[in-house]
Amino acid sequence: MTVATIGMLSSSSLHSVTRFLNNHSSISYLCCSSFRSNFHSRSSFSLNRSTDSIDRINKNCVNPIRTVSAATKMASPFKAEEARIPPAIPLPTPPISKFKIALCQLSVTSDKDRNIAHAGEAIEEAARKGAQLILLPEIWNSPYSNDSFPVYAEQIDADKSPSTAMLSELSRRLKITIIGGSIPERSGDRLYNTCCVFGTDGKLKAKHRKIHLFDIDIPGQMTFKESKTLTAGETPTIVDTDVGRIGIGICYDIQFQELATIYAARGAHLLCYPGAFNMTTADCQLYVATCSPARDSNSSYVAWGHSTLVGPFGEVIATTEHDEAIVISEIDYSLIEQRRTFLPFQRQRRGDLYQLVDVQRLNSSRTS
Repeated sequence: MTVATIGMLSSSSLHSVTRFLNNHSSISYLCCSSFRSNFHSRSSFSLNRSTDSIDRINKNCVNPIRTVSAATKMASPFKAEEARIPPAIPLPTPPISKFKIALCQLSVTSDKDRNIAHAGEAIEEAARKGAQLILLPEIWNSPYSNDSFPVYAEQIDADKSPSTAMLSELSRRLKITIIGGSIPERSGDRLYNTCCVFGTDGKLKAKHRKIHLFDIDIPGQMTFKESKTLTAGETPTIVDTDVGRIGIGICYDIQFQELATIYAARGAHLLCYPGAFNMTTADCQLYVATCSPARDSNSSYVAWGHSTLVGPFGEVIATTEHDEAIVISEIDYSLIEQRRTFLPFQRQRRGDLYQLVDVQRLNSSRTS
């Protein structure tokens, strides 16, 4: 199994950062060809970074980078605080500032016992490499097909789940937090695509059932309807762990910005999505981790691969290709506050024009 520890942005990643910065004039005006030419090289570019880094960039730019001081007051009549109902929760102080995360991009077979054992081996390898948070892919114990979901489904609440039993045992023994990808879950007469989160004590801390089911029908190219067998979850999931407050989504959930925005308003430090699409949610100014199964071209559903960690600047911190791999990288929560200082759009929202309602929080506040 390949282990990739990635700390420097690739050329393609740097291009994505360039596009991001060009779209946010409050951070920079990138008008000089010499700066862009630097991105074509594989030299490192640090966005987290000290004023020395910005000074080096300014020397190469016709219009230099402008930073916004933390003390800058965004005086505005636009009622930014009313853009979130209930009001957004201030970002809590995390229990840890820096730690390593591992994204385990696993190959999946039709042999369930093999899949469970293989995932366990990957978790132990990642823990040996120093990872304190480990993320598994979507549907890692079963082939991804409507025919397979009923056969491989496990009763998590009834303690009839060998997959989650393994995750619980390893999280307790290795003293790590595990975002357990997802598995088919059977509950009564319904099936769900479910992610389980285990704390360092081995206890189940949260369970997220995929909210947005993937139904696609492109004539002549692809037809797949999860709703044929699966039931949609009904609850956003955010959980406090030993490595911070984490919002959970599964694969297609990432396409819906509203869910990520709700998690940000609830004070999440990190969003984790088992299953990966080629997109990020940089506008939430959080860390985002996606973890896909490895690609199997012979499968009825071909996974994208490219498990990725994205930072609060919208930059790709670590990624891989489509083969099996373990991606290990560092998360530094101090960069979230820095990002929000540079671009304080929480204070720039137009509550006089639009509002996002967190229905679950609102109903909870009314009944409490």
